[in-house]
Amino acid sequence: MKQRFRLYRRNGGIYYIHDSKTGKQSSLGTRERCEAAALFSARTQAHRQAHLNLRLARTYLAATDPMVANRTWQVPMEELAKTKRGATHDRWQRVLKDKAFDLIRDLPILETQAEHFLNVLHTGTVSTNVFLRRIHNFALDMGWLPWPVIVKRQWPSIEFREKRAITYAEHRAILALEQNPERKAFYELCWHLGGSQSDIANLCGDNIDWENKVVSFARKKTKSVAMIHFGEEAEKILQSLPRVGCLFPKFKNIGAGHRSTEFLRVCRRAKISGVTLHSYRYAWAERAKVCGYPERFAQEALGHNSKAVHRAYARKAQVKLPSLEAYEKRANAVIPMPLQQEAAAISSPMLLQQA
Repeated sequence: MKQRFRLYRRNGGIYYIHDSKTGKQSSLGTRERCEAAALFSARTQAHRQAHLNLRLARTYLAATDPMVANRTWQVPMEELAKTKRGATHDRWQRVLKDKAFDLIRDLPILETQAEHFLNVLHTGTVSTNVFLRRIHNFALDMGWLPWPVIVKRQWPSIEFREKRAITYAEHRAILALEQNPERKAFYELCWHLGGSQSDIANLCGDNIDWENKVVSFARKKTKSVAMIHFGEEAEKILQSLPRVGCLFPKFKNIGAGHRSTEFLRVCRRAKISGVTLHSYRYAWAERAKVCGYPERFAQEALGHNSKAVHRAYARKAQVKLPSLEAYEKRANAVIPMPLQQEAAAISSPMLLQQA
């Protein structure tokens, strides 16, 4: 094995160490030969011990895993993608093409240092941070990584881009510029139903209960059932669409990315920025909160399994609260429901009989 470090003395009498790998020269801060020799021996031994520890680790691990020395980060990337299905699998295929991952793609897992991951995170985006964590944790769970490269509390924080709801004025501007009837009806249903773009694009005639005016479907993302009662405006839009088969036959066959691109184009023409098709879900949640729609009804309509998720969607709603005095006057003017009157009428004869 080639000697990496070399000890030498300059004209001033100070001893130095030369690193043949990096070319760096560092002072030992001493003129005493015995002291310099001891420091030089410690530096050399520390370097050799690091390599020895790595070789010992490989030897022990190879007894149970023959691929441990040659497995690179490309392996957990591909294996994790294989566990996904549908749209999630397609998303992972796009993630694996991230150029930031090229920095560690061919790097052996056992030789990975924290600096390697930090370089990837600095080169990539927020998405890189999210998916690198998942790849790292998958390698740990599979036993391919004996210890964390970066401990959980030291990972750089994930800072997502601010999300906002689309306003009614922006929605009307988009409809005014959209010339394609199918896309126009699609945007209008997104406004009235608050569904995600994939759920709305895959709606069929069987999902509509005309008698009860309900649209019901199983969400593609969570498989939870969303049930939405539609009003007169939404009913007019639904009646203009096919009664049998897919409501949006052309829009269903294109990918989610294509639908988002079409929406982005019309937004640019309308000079609207900061919104996506998903902004319609935020808009529906905020509208429901502003008008006092019960939270459990809104959660059911949007197909949210968690109250925390639903509240995150509606957190920016500007609610104008009435004064307590006005609310008290309104409460006194409440007209009893027919069911309450019928219950009173039924209970009165019973009370008379008991008397």
